[in-house]
Amino acid sequence: MPEKSQLKIGNRTIEVSNLNKVFYPQTGFTKGQIIDYYIRVSPFLLPHLKDRPISLKRYPNGVEGFFFYEKECPSHRPGWVETAEVPRSEGGEIHYCVMNSLSALVWAANLADLELHVFLHRAPKIEQPNSLVFDLDPGAPADILDCCGAALQLKALLDGLKLKSFAKTSGSKGLQVYAPLNSPITYEKTKPFAHAIAIQLETASPKTIVSNMQKSLRKGKVLVDWSQNDSHKTTVCVYSLRAKERPSVSTPVTWEEVETAFKKKDAKKLAFEPEQVLRRIEKHGDLFAPVLKLKQKLPPLNVLHDSSR
Repeated sequence: MPEKSQLKIGNRTIEVSNLNKVFYPQTGFTKGQIIDYYIRVSPFLLPHLKDRPISLKRYPNGVEGFFFYEKECPSHRPGWVETAEVPRSEGGEIHYCVMNSLSALVWAANLADLELHVFLHRAPKIEQPNSLVFDLDPGAPADILDCCGAALQLKALLDGLKLKSFAKTSGSKGLQVYAPLNSPITYEKTKPFAHAIAIQLETASPKTIVSNMQKSLRKGKVLVDWSQNDSHKTTVCVYSLRAKERPSVSTPVTWEEVETAFKKKDAKKLAFEPEQVLRRIEKHGDLFAPVLKLKQKLPPLNVLHDSSR
């Protein structure tokens, strides 16, 4: 029988189990520590989760065991776990979970939902992304330092378009760059815009950057994945744990940190685990906070085409 205990979260009592179960065997990081991290980071994480449909990525036996995605919010969920209805392409609807409270976050963590994968939009405006996003994914032997070089080129391009951008580690191999919008716009406009930027970066640096999704083209290059700008795709949320050998976290970083890591060729400067993330927040606050509120408008696509000539 699983060990069970109860946590008091506000006016709710949540049953949790197997708190001593090791989920990251290489470090001994337990399920209880996962829940504890999410509780401690929640004041900064929850604003980024608010009203966003979420795909649960569950690892019932830890990071070395099998995992599965769960789009439909489990029928056994408590009544206070909110859901958002998203149409299926083949008809019908998916009722995604929405993590709008600490109690919902703890409930999901107790289900071994290690990673938090969210859409770029908030319900009910499911065609209106809040950010333009680029996922920089290195093809071996390229690594996160190569992603830094590509990210700095991307930042310079966005700066030229008067778009402020913010970087975070994926918590895995790469970096992600967000240009907040928070203004009425649809994926029909953001996706081709992101694609055009990726092509422009590839044209400028064909030996190090690729925009084509074909895996055989990625070797030794950084894929500027523009396809995340889509109403059907999710991206790992800032401050989410990742299911790697160590409990790494998708962590916001300053552009100065990206540049320093790139210049010093020191990938360790961009690797963060829960306690480091909590110390960073204590020192700097939420470096990704502007992504929630900064309002920016995409220039017309022809401006981007003209600038590449």
